[in-house]
Amino acid sequence: MILEEISTSLIIWFLYALIPSLFTDGVAVLPAPQDLSVHSTNMKHLLTWSPVIVPEETIHYSVEYQGEYESLYLSHLWIPSHWCSPTKSTECDITDDITATVWYNLRVRATLGSQTSAWSTLEHPFNRNSTILTPPKIEVTKDGFHMVILLEDLGPQFEFYVAYWKSEPGTKEHVKVVKSGGIPVHLETMEPAARYCVKAQTFVKTIERHSAFSQAECIEVQGEALPLALALFGFVGFMLLLVVVPLSIWKMGQVLRYSCCPSVVLPDTLKITNSPQKLISCRREEVEPCAMSVLSSEEFLRAWI
Repeated sequence: MILEEISTSLIIWFLYALIPSLFTDGVAVLPAPQDLSVHSTNMKHLLTWSPVIVPEETIHYSVEYQGEYESLYLSHLWIPSHWCSPTKSTECDITDDITATVWYNLRVRATLGSQTSAWSTLEHPFNRNSTILTPPKIEVTKDGFHMVILLEDLGPQFEFYVAYWKSEPGTKEHVKVVKSGGIPVHLETMEPAARYCVKAQTFVKTIERHSAFSQAECIEVQGEALPLALALFGFVGFMLLLVVVPLSIWKMGQVLRYSCCPSVVLPDTLKITNSPQKLISCRREEVEPCAMSVLSSEEFLRAWI
């Protein structure tokens, strides 16, 4: 009898202890989500938690965050996450909610109809400065003799430091800053039969951190230098061009000159070889013998006739 009374008392005590944990104001209480954690890579922040299991029921979750400003100046105000209030998933992308490099508190609760669980809070506050930065993916191609790279687009917060060099001993390494990814960038004009290599790292100005460099990607331009005969032909052509062009311009000027303003040249028979002054100064005694000679010729002809 004593043992039965003790057993009955234990059962009643257990029920009284269990009922408050199952009901609050007559409403069953859902278990709170557990194992909250934040996974952050390349400034993308994902909050995850373990699911609340209720057979044949769909559980919804609500996510809220509290930054330094809300904690200090807004009486510990909690703000619902933009994308995850509510959500059926057991993860939430909180990237757009984390807008400053300060510590954030995060919490999650489950909902089933009118039932809600208690809030489960992230054990340690999250700061985006702790994000993991990975080397960017890089694609190296060639366009003729031009080396072109395409960097992974990681978002507007990312810049890239690109190092490139000619793969031979003693070659200097050059660095170029690329402001955004997803756009082909021309790096250098390559020499024939030479090998060039490229590597890159990301830099996030808002948190003043950069990633490690990626593995070097190399590319080689096949072919040889221009043959000597081709180079000589090009030089001769250039020299001919220097001679032909001025000559053509001079010849064209001459044609236009004679077409528009032709010059008149007297025949040789009309040209006066002696000076007019010399002809006028002819003496009279030089003319009279000529006249007498002409008269003698005329008299001879009359007599013969």
